[in-house]
Amino acid sequence: MNLNHSIKVLGIITAVTVPVYLSGCAATSVAIAKKDLDVQTKMSDTIFLDPVSPDKKVIFIQVRNTSDKQNFDIEGPIKQAIQSKGYRITQDPEAAHYRLQANVLSVSKASPTAAQAALNNGYGGAIVAGAVAGGAIDRSYRGAAVGGLLAGAASLIADNAVKDVTYMAITDIQLSEKAKKGVLIRQDNKQDAKQGIGGSQRQTSSEVTNLKKYRTRVVSTANKVNLEYTEAAPLLTSGLTRSLSGLF
Repeated sequence: MNLNHSIKVLGIITAVTVPVYLSGCAATSVAIAKKDLDVQTKMSDTIFLDPVSPDKKVIFIQVRNTSDKQNFDIEGPIKQAIQSKGYRITQDPEAAHYRLQANVLSVSKASPTAAQAALNNGYGGAIVAGAVAGGAIDRSYRGAAVGGLLAGAASLIADNAVKDVTYMAITDIQLSEKAKKGVLIRQDNKQDAKQGIGGSQRQTSSEVTNLKKYRTRVVSTANKVNLEYTEAAPLLTSGLTRSLSGLF
């Protein structure tokens, strides 16, 4: 074997081995960094409620789930948490001093940037399209595995074995509080309804009410390597429960 041939063989081995090595390093790095579950719950806007006497600690709670995860149940835990703070739950909204209404908009895999965007958009804001993401490990080392077929196979194996997964739950909240006696609140509503392509219809209304209304959005995330929904759901529920019950 001559020197030139040896150099060529060494170059081929290096071109294949280096991407495989880099892929393995990236997968190992993510597996170590994301081995522990990280759960975070953030509220887009803070709500402050005035203290009330014990006889006014009566609340009506209504929770809707319009996501595709119909087994994501938060109504029961939220009611229990608020009851533990001395509040009485009523089925009659007119008899309640507070009305807590929540709608779970989405429970899905997402990228950290999509979670932050959903929080920044606030109550009623858009949910970023294409929020589902492959994870940080996919972005961190897949580009290194272009050295050959063997490197590509190693990248595929590592990509399937190690995934940086984030689950996100987006919930819009409306909290109503009865105003003091003698206080009347004017509420103006405006809604633009689309009518086919390029058309729209604007609806406006005004009313006098005795309810002060506050709106906010809660975004809960759970992140871990190879995280499954069955593991993430209870922790997302508990985070959301703590956030909402913490308002009272």
